[in-house]
Amino acid sequence: MLFLLYLVALVIGLAALTWSADRFINGAAGLASGLHLPPMVAGLLLVAFGTSAPEIMVSVLAALTGEPELAVGNALGSNIANVGLVLGLTTLIAPLPLQRSVLFRELPILLAATAIAWLMIWDRELSPLDGVLFLLMLVAAMGYLMWRAKSGKGPASLEVPDVDASLSLGRALWQFSTGLLILVASARLLVWAASELALLLGVEPMIVGLTMVALGTSLPELAASLTAALKGHHEMALGNIVGSNLFNLLAVLAMPALLSPLALGRDSVLRDYGTMAGLTLLLAAFAYGMQRKGKLARLEGGILLAIYLGYIGWLAVTAR
Repeated sequence: MLFLLYLVALVIGLAALTWSADRFINGAAGLASGLHLPPMVAGLLLVAFGTSAPEIMVSVLAALTGEPELAVGNALGSNIANVGLVLGLTTLIAPLPLQRSVLFRELPILLAATAIAWLMIWDRELSPLDGVLFLLMLVAAMGYLMWRAKSGKGPASLEVPDVDASLSLGRALWQFSTGLLILVASARLLVWAASELALLLGVEPMIVGLTMVALGTSLPELAASLTAALKGHHEMALGNIVGSNLFNLLAVLAMPALLSPLALGRDSVLRDYGTMAGLTLLLAAFAYGMQRKGKLARLEGGILLAIYLGYIGWLAVTAR
């Protein structure tokens, strides 16, 4: 009975989290337009929150409520799901176009951030200093992308998203504030359900964060990528995933470090971060290797998906 209660709460939390994140971002876009913010600044802020708002909120509340392992599992698991599951399935549906801006600007930044973060957590500890360094790297990466956008060579994702023309400033503020409140409440419900479920099943909160919570917070990317692929509009899929993973790594992982110093287990560093880093490197190898063809083929998508499923199976065995 308790298992069913926690599972229902988890599903409700995930659904509310996804809905409120969309409302929050729509309201933020309306505010940016209504307040006449510079397009690059507004676009950057919206991309930052839009790609990782659910993960950031879950990680903040998990750290504040004494579940920092859940926060770390959410960050790493979301990145693993984005590459293995989301890109894997999307590429299986249709070959994925490779954008030059992603290959030579955004992907190298993600690779550099992944390598530096690996060195920072090699001592198996996340400290407030690590959190500050993560955020400084994020600021540096975003500053570079803004500079590239200003010179006309940046990623198109730094443009302000389309906003409903009928959305007044008052309605935009209402959507922004209610979206934020529901985002906080649903993230709190999700963290509670996930931690209680982990306790009931006798598994580490990290495992729940790596699987159910990470998959849930990656559902918006999965739904958007699959819908775009089915409709033939998947040019931005790779750039969106690379951008989302960069924010997850530098913003979401910074939250538990800043709010609650944490000792990481050996599995977290070698198995989980290692899988995330390995998938990122494999994606880069596939992308650069397929430059001449200009797209990722279904074979590469199948390999990424197989690795993700293998990793989930590994976690299932570990949990037992």
